[in-house]
Amino acid sequence: MCGIAGVLNGERLATDLIAALAHRGPDGIRTESLPGANLAHARLSIIDLEGGWQPLHAAGSVVVGNGEIYNYLELAEDHGLGPILATGSDFEPLLHLYAREGPDAFRRLRGMYAFCLVGGDGRTWLVRDPFGIKPLYLLERDGAVIFASEPRAFLAAGLIDPVMDASAAEDLLGLSYTTGKATIFPSLRRMAPGEILEVTPAGLVPHPGRPSLPARAPRREADEAALVDRLDAVLEESVRVHQRSDVPYGLFLSGGIDSAAIAALMARLSDRPVTAFTCGFDAEGAADERGQAERVARALNLDWREVRFDESEFWRLLPRVALALDDPTADYAALPTYRLAEAARDSLRVVLTGEGGDELFGGYGRYRRALRPALLGGRPADPRPDRPEVLARWREAGRPPRGLSTLQSAQWSDVATWLPNDLLIKLDRCLMANGLEGRTPFLDPEVADFAFTLPDRFKVRGRFGKYLLRAWLARTCPAAAPWARKQGFTVPVEAWIAPRAADIAPRVAQVETIRRLRTPEAVAAAFAPGGKGAWPLLFLAVWSLIHLEGAEPAAALEGCTGRL
Repeated sequence: MCGIAGVLNGERLATDLIAALAHRGPDGIRTESLPGANLAHARLSIIDLEGGWQPLHAAGSVVVGNGEIYNYLELAEDHGLGPILATGSDFEPLLHLYAREGPDAFRRLRGMYAFCLVGGDGRTWLVRDPFGIKPLYLLERDGAVIFASEPRAFLAAGLIDPVMDASAAEDLLGLSYTTGKATIFPSLRRMAPGEILEVTPAGLVPHPGRPSLPARAPRREADEAALVDRLDAVLEESVRVHQRSDVPYGLFLSGGIDSAAIAALMARLSDRPVTAFTCGFDAEGAADERGQAERVARALNLDWREVRFDESEFWRLLPRVALALDDPTADYAALPTYRLAEAARDSLRVVLTGEGGDELFGGYGRYRRALRPALLGGRPADPRPDRPEVLARWREAGRPPRGLSTLQSAQWSDVATWLPNDLLIKLDRCLMANGLEGRTPFLDPEVADFAFTLPDRFKVRGRFGKYLLRAWLARTCPAAAPWARKQGFTVPVEAWIAPRAADIAPRVAQVETIRRLRTPEAVAAAFAPGGKGAWPLLFLAVWSLIHLEGAEPAAALEGCTGRL
């Protein structure tokens, strides 16, 4: 896990870009100038601590990459690369395969990655992993292509103005994230998940990318026991390769079944107690998962560590999270994610998490509603923002291919929108701000191919989502109580805002960004008792003061709330 930046077909150096990404690479920064390319890399050392520095040269090509290629050992063995490898880096086999196969080599990769490869054949490539686990942002200017791992690099280098796109901001308020390739900064775009771009003198040329999900209708299978056995093998293999690390690793354990499944397999595959961190909320009425997480930890003999989160932590972390999320998501789950990363950073460098389990195995309640007849309360799994143009943009960004089942179509839309632009941005930024690498074993091509094409009834059955995953967990770790009613994950942000809402509302209403989007009366209504949308407005106000107006995080919080 690292930060990368570069300038292709231009004269500007990448030094001023990478300086803003030093938090992503606390072990050091290296830069290099090549004909037509200036590359920079900020390193968090995970694999081959001595030899894995980048820019990495091999077989006539050069790469700077962020992330991990988990099947690098298999690639080296299957293609007889062992005798010619000069390092133990997970990126070196890619360079040798590129020398043999050209861009076809990109389809062999299993991992999370965003990289720039300058080939010995004179071709230059920008590539992002199929799920969009690792970020990459692009700017085209005066014939040059400029890339970096985070928008803050472009802001710090003066390459984009600190102004906001109003449509993207409306998406943020309506959905908690922004959709598609566009970002909240008008001239800056994301690379799409799975996108492969060739950089030429004439500009960026797209090549067929690698999809995150197979566009195939559900298989026709009925043998539940056989499917449980296959799921066991597929998940174990994914967790096995996701544990490859030359530094200490552990996991974030909630009270849900996704992280419990990862924990069960990590415990099976590890010869020592696995370190696990759980965040609990000290607030009346909050959903607190510590009790269930502790039962799982005891059953699996985990080295379990409890992290507390209360109102004081909320106010302390709000500006820090807003600073970290330079590509904003108003998902309140970012707050405990950041808190967990703070707690884990002293003992771990890699954590495995359960992101993707709901999307791949059909866990959300909205999936079950989508399958019910309208007379029984059924409705589409689409989000329900207040503004129809927000929904229209979401539908365009998440449009599924034809031929999928109703359930698959809903899953496809989430994997194209909510997953990369909310959950994975949240995970990337909150962990990287604390020098941690986050890994997601569910978001693996082998797991996705198996899970997405399951018959619908092995995903949703009765009141249960993730049916097959629950059946497997009942056999593997009964302490996880997989058939218990899903508690849901909530952070009581509205309850913590409410006592100060009357003071906060007029301050938020005067922030320039909010003034462009909402009247003072609308802001007051959102913060009033029974109002809706106070948290996204507060987050956007703090975020904009930091990233658009240059305020320090503490000053941004004070400006919106009157408190430090």
